[in-house]
Amino acid sequence: MPSRTTCQIDKLDLDAKIAAQKIAIADIERKLWADGLNMTLLETYQAAFRELEQLIATKGNDDRHSFVIVIPVADRPQHLTACLDSLLVLCKAFGYGGSSSGKYQKISVVIADDTRDPDNIARNQEIVRHFNQQGIATRYFGLSEQLALVDTLTATEKTSLSRVLGSAPRNAFSHKGQAIMRNIAYLKLSTMRGHDERLLFYTIDSDQEFKVKVSTAEGDRDVYAVNFFCQLNEIFTRTDTLILTGKVVGDPPVSPAVMAGNFLQDVNSFLREMAASGLQRSCQHHQASAHKEGEASYHDMADLFGFKPASEAYAYCCPLSGDHTDGDCFAHFASRLNSFFYGEHPTRVSYYLHAELFQSIQPARTVYTGNYIFRPEGLKYFIPFAPLRLRMSGPTLGRLIKSEIKERFVSANLPMLHKRTVEGSGQSEFRPGVSSEAHVIELCDEFERQFYGDVMLFSIECFTAMGFPQTCMSAAVIAETLEVVRADMQQKYNAKHQLIVEKLGQLKSLLHDQANWWNQTDLYAAAVKNFETFSANIAHNFGEDSPCYDQINSTENWEKWRSKLLEAVNCYPADSKTWSETLATPRAA
Repeated sequence: MPSRTTCQIDKLDLDAKIAAQKIAIADIERKLWADGLNMTLLETYQAAFRELEQLIATKGNDDRHSFVIVIPVADRPQHLTACLDSLLVLCKAFGYGGSSSGKYQKISVVIADDTRDPDNIARNQEIVRHFNQQGIATRYFGLSEQLALVDTLTATEKTSLSRVLGSAPRNAFSHKGQAIMRNIAYLKLSTMRGHDERLLFYTIDSDQEFKVKVSTAEGDRDVYAVNFFCQLNEIFTRTDTLILTGKVVGDPPVSPAVMAGNFLQDVNSFLREMAASGLQRSCQHHQASAHKEGEASYHDMADLFGFKPASEAYAYCCPLSGDHTDGDCFAHFASRLNSFFYGEHPTRVSYYLHAELFQSIQPARTVYTGNYIFRPEGLKYFIPFAPLRLRMSGPTLGRLIKSEIKERFVSANLPMLHKRTVEGSGQSEFRPGVSSEAHVIELCDEFERQFYGDVMLFSIECFTAMGFPQTCMSAAVIAETLEVVRADMQQKYNAKHQLIVEKLGQLKSLLHDQANWWNQTDLYAAAVKNFETFSANIAHNFGEDSPCYDQINSTENWEKWRSKLLEAVNCYPADSKTWSETLATPRAA
């Protein structure tokens, strides 16, 4: 009996210490962000969490959530390595769930590999082995494993789920696209869920990292300042949230197809400032202010999503250090211009702004497919219309989820760092819909998928307002809505096209004005050439004779897309029912 009393006292003592440690962490967090990020407190903040983990481990019976992180990847071994490196550093910094025998107890990873290049497949498999050795349980879900899983479906199920899992031939099963790859991965996750009610699935993109970008007086910093797993555990423990989405900071999560107008505005403003500065003046481009990551200021049509469009140009924040002139900044900016076509937006970077976690929770309507978390029952919400490979699949999925679970679908201030390009290269390792040859970058495939992705998104928004998918809709209503939304989107895209053409003309005039100092010396010939290459690629993709706009204005092309969209929407309720039935069928892990 005395020993039981002693155990009870020890438990109460540990409970009190854990509660006190949580209060201490909250106090450090307030000081950490009191006036921007206080870098001197960051290690103290991380260490306080590690101490909390030691107390929880001493108490035993850790019933917090475990996480399975799902990462689809296609020919991006460098991105994948950086992503998993950041996860490892995060685990070491905060220690969520503790470790035993060199393994982190509550964190595991599934690499859903859609890679085509054999060398990259081998590299990805080696990456998996490496991080297993580093203590993160990492499972490789490659092409052969995917085919084996699909083979467990009956012929009827395969046919019925072709609009969910696709129908890629066995000898060409790679590069299926992120939507199909995610759906196949979710079928895999359904075999792993068991009866663990404290399991969460966390799906991210390979070009993201478990950091946040902050703007400081010393420049931009990418830091491990958010304990993602601890924060998510708190939300899913204290609320009945079914699906939670974060966002991203760093590079925008949208296509260059909807950023060209704003970026041209910023480039022209930069050239005007440079023209007025004089060549020898010390660089004046270190005062750009941070903007909230939720403003969608990078998007040419931000008003479509309820945001006020930015009316003024954004200044370029020069990253160069040490003594340098405006001329040095001019050359550096010029070297970054073509990264825009791979998804960067050098003038409209998004930054993390700290907010108290539970105050940041709000109803959601958009899923960021590269950063969302759900309970196992959330597997029923597959990525819709996957074989069409439309962009905006996350916002479209979000509208469908919201229509069914309403307040159980939320967003929170837990953004991940997004890096479109590989460090130092200015290019993506692989980006579907973007091709380049001899400095010519072709975006027409991505542009087309962006346009029809917008048509589908805003059509779904109309349908859900009518009760879809719970309420059946006639093919006539679906077809009429698609026609109306397509015409509206076409008008908006064409209006932006005219503005882009005008801004492109301004760029060429500014760039080639012989009165400007960069045209009066050979020192900046390379920089001017970079501007000209950028201008030529803008003209090719968005100029007066753009084949991209020809595609979305083609009546014949619309007829092809119209039938695809109509079938996809009309079949969605049946596809959803079949998917739920398939998930309910036991199959081997």
